[in-house]
Amino acid sequence: MKARTAFLVLLTAGVVGSAAWLVFFSPVLGVRSIEIVGNLTVPSERIEQQAGVADLHPLATVDLADVETRVLGIRQLATAKVDRVWPGTLRIEVVEREPVAVIPAGGRFAVVDKQGVVIEVKDTSPFMLPLLKVDRPAAGDPATMAALQVVQALPPVVAGKVRLVRAASAEGVTLELSDGRTVLWGGADRPEEKGRILVSLLKRKATLYDVSSPDVVTLK
Repeated sequence: MKARTAFLVLLTAGVVGSAAWLVFFSPVLGVRSIEIVGNLTVPSERIEQQAGVADLHPLATVDLADVETRVLGIRQLATAKVDRVWPGTLRIEVVEREPVAVIPAGGRFAVVDKQGVVIEVKDTSPFMLPLLKVDRPAAGDPATMAALQVVQALPPVVAGKVRLVRAASAEGVTLELSDGRTVLWGGADRPEEKGRILVSLLKRKATLYDVSSPDVVTLK
């Protein structure tokens, strides 16, 4: 009886050991493919290379947090989530940063997202993005962040007309439209009211539209 029990214990240990080896050390359950979803402009090959996971590396021992950190080294990406899909797939889901404005940078142009993060630097300014001019352009700078909030809040019919956004301060955002008209927007507060009023005002002929205080608007 004791011998039989000992045999069963050894057999069980052997099975468990084999299973552990199969899962944690063997290439049998290794990474055979990397699935990348959510990318629109960043090539999948670049994300896979940045992930740095070798073929047939045991899927169970892939450090998901480390892979996410490496992938986010690509500045065009805002988020990355890595998961295991058994038996042999590593799934990387990303969200790309959305460009909202362009900041002049030493003769070149820095494309930034809504948080002021530089996505890329170009030799020429992208045609469809407004140019942002502030004294101290930087993520976290009050004037910069207020200007970016305003750009995000603009109604589509207005956003397409804006070519330049100036912000002397967080409360002094000004828009210059492609047809030469100027909008005094003020701070980033009450964006829906300001946007709705501005859409209506732009139907009237003027060169300056002041919606900084939605309760009292003026035209010149």
